[in-house]
Amino acid sequence: MFFASDNAGPVHPRVMESLIAANQGHAAPYGDDEITTRVRDRIREIFEAPEAAVYLVGTGTAANSLALALLAKPWEAIFCHRESHIQEDECGAPEFMTGGSKLSLLDGPSARISPESLATTLQETAEKGVHGVQRGPLSITQVTELGTVYTLDEIRTLTTLARQYDLPVHMDGARFANALVALGCTPAEMTWKSGIDILSFGGTKNGLMGVEAVVIFDPANAWEFELRRKRAAHLFSKHRYLAAQMEAYLEGDLWLDLARKANDAAARLEKGISALPDGAINHPRHANMLFASWPRNGHRVAIDAGAQYYFWPFEQSLDGPDDETLQATEKS
Repeated sequence: MFFASDNAGPVHPRVMESLIAANQGHAAPYGDDEITTRVRDRIREIFEAPEAAVYLVGTGTAANSLALALLAKPWEAIFCHRESHIQEDECGAPEFMTGGSKLSLLDGPSARISPESLATTLQETAEKGVHGVQRGPLSITQVTELGTVYTLDEIRTLTTLARQYDLPVHMDGARFANALVALGCTPAEMTWKSGIDILSFGGTKNGLMGVEAVVIFDPANAWEFELRRKRAAHLFSKHRYLAAQMEAYLEGDLWLDLARKANDAAARLEKGISALPDGAINHPRHANMLFASWPRNGHRVAIDAGAQYYFWPFEQSLDGPDDETLQATEKS
């Protein structure tokens, strides 16, 4: 019963088989191999974006930070939720790779940016002229860090506000597949058709060994991304091993099947916790992440039975009164 993180899940057997197949013989390095070409074409097909530039990197932090570096100048703000992954879990990598862009933190329920918070902050930013940071890109996390999903209308509302200032929009899609199946829409509808300019398309949290795709819907800046990726030491020489993972992931819609399975498992867990006399769901569960709370004695029983998950916040302890409520996070 391992609920601690989707980062800890095993690699799907079909992905391992694809890696073994890619390991036969020699192939051109640095993304010039045939598998990478097929993956680029497949992602363009999935997103209905034949002109999109597609690049593979090894980590989500690299995908997010390099994407934002393409959109943000060092003297600009990157607008994001205060509980976004780029704020809480990337050790300043976006600021580092952009050369100093400032994260401007926004509010909203359950890690979703509220239009009011964005509108107010956009209006107030740059009021000091040369003495303050200027307006830069908006970054949206889908699925959010608290397990919620933006609807298409919510995405479009935020991107429309950004467009009023001619600002580009990035989507952190580390759990993109989980959000997609939760909404029941197409990849195009959740991205460029809703105003997204660049996407970090995740795979590591959904059954891959370690690969993410950066999808740039307007390829005008593609060459700059290539230079930034190389300069940041994220251009793999044996690139086929990244591409082989992504090819297996997309073949036969494995990526969607895995996301549905994870979302369904989280829904079953939510139902069980909600049935507990003192169980509570702390944030809406839209995909495969669940934040819940119940008394400490119940946590002891679950952990003694073999359940593994994180307390949230981490500093909570099993030591203390039996009836005191503790919060936990679980990911399927």
